[in-house]
Amino acid sequence: MALKVYIETYGCQMNVSDSELVARLLEDDAHRVQESIEGADVVLVNTCAVREGAEQRVLGQLASWKRLKTERPELILGVLGCMSAHLSSKITESLPHVDLVMGPDQYRKLPGVIRDLVVGREAQVILTRRDKTENYDEIYPSRKAGVNAWVTVMRGCDNMCTFCIVPFTRGRERSRSVASVLEECRRLAAEGFREVTLLGQNVNSYRDPSWWPIAPVGGAAVAAGESDGARFAELLAAVGEVPGLERVRFTSPHPKDFSPAMIREMATNPKICKHMHLPMQAGNDRVLALMRRDYTGAEFLDLVDEARAQLPEIGFSTDIIVGFPTETAAEFEDTLRLVERVRFDSAFTFEYSPREGAPSASWTDDVPAAEKNRRLRLLVDLQHRITEEKAAACRGRSYEVLIESPSKKSDLELMGRTTCNRVVVVPADPRWRIGSLVTARVDEVSSFTLRGVVTQLEGRPLA
Repeated sequence: MALKVYIETYGCQMNVSDSELVARLLEDDAHRVQESIEGADVVLVNTCAVREGAEQRVLGQLASWKRLKTERPELILGVLGCMSAHLSSKITESLPHVDLVMGPDQYRKLPGVIRDLVVGREAQVILTRRDKTENYDEIYPSRKAGVNAWVTVMRGCDNMCTFCIVPFTRGRERSRSVASVLEECRRLAAEGFREVTLLGQNVNSYRDPSWWPIAPVGGAAVAAGESDGARFAELLAAVGEVPGLERVRFTSPHPKDFSPAMIREMATNPKICKHMHLPMQAGNDRVLALMRRDYTGAEFLDLVDEARAQLPEIGFSTDIIVGFPTETAAEFEDTLRLVERVRFDSAFTFEYSPREGAPSASWTDDVPAAEKNRRLRLLVDLQHRITEEKAAACRGRSYEVLIESPSKKSDLELMGRTTCNRVVVVPADPRWRIGSLVTARVDEVSSFTLRGVVTQLEGRPLA
């Protein structure tokens, strides 16, 4: 029986990629994935458990859909993803109208489970077991046509950061093969995608021990003993050689897993974008040790300085938590000092909140809420100033921009990104379209938005 399926996705790019994977599995079973919940036979919510706020939004949405289930008892309502693995008992106890709870390693079973629910062989299904080997290597996700595609290259995480529950919801690290990643990227290029973003919870710990190129690939040549099989530098180089792809991005790396070969590849390969999302989390060494981040503030700064020495135009974004248990006001000042020294282009900033299942959840959350909020406002104000200053320095400069979409504010404008991940808005023109590579001269800076005039199209000056 062919069913109409609606998938609602919360969370990070990995969740978006997983929803595309789920869509492919369902379409291969003759179901049709649709953009609207209206008339859907199956409603699936793909969830994130990294932040408490995301969980609360999902729980609220699921509660609101009880009405749909009351009106149409045959409707199948399912919860997928990290929250399923984290809060399966809470979901089934507080939301009995949910038919299916499935963790991120069990998606291959989804078509069969839906068939069983349709014919009434199952009343409620809970499948949240982690799988040490599942990486969905040979499944090609179902995507909308576009410019950038998310490509998951590894799943899970072996780091045990004390604030994080990802290792407990997505399991241990396992990488896809280089061969399968390259095959997916070739198909994407053939479909017109011009940029790929390689995804992993800790993407630069990628390793395919079975892949041994006959000769060094691109600029990723490594010294004897530095690599045993393909590491992330070799994967970057190999993806960068796929014909038709113009740009390769990646997220999110861990500072402790950067190698000299990886930075060399970014510096020498023009297709590898000059941007790192580099989670700092805190600037004080004692707090970093409590977080189990395995680097000091000085080591983080050394990595930034080394990258900038080889890539002067590189852009940096980051994640920072304030008010971690026992963090003092003086230790928080170390975070402000490191942010001032690094000068990130942008930052995602958060007040610490305990996550059930993470090691720190059992610790006393001893920084008062008002103090957390004070620290967050200081950090946001500092980063806001730095971001504005760095944006202002772009005025008068020219950048290559990959056009991605219409501007959010005007149909007369298009927006795209530079290789260092700055957003640039340009006037729409019949001569260029979404997917075009243009050179834009920045003439106006409004807060964080750069506006430019196109001077070249696909490397050629305008007539």
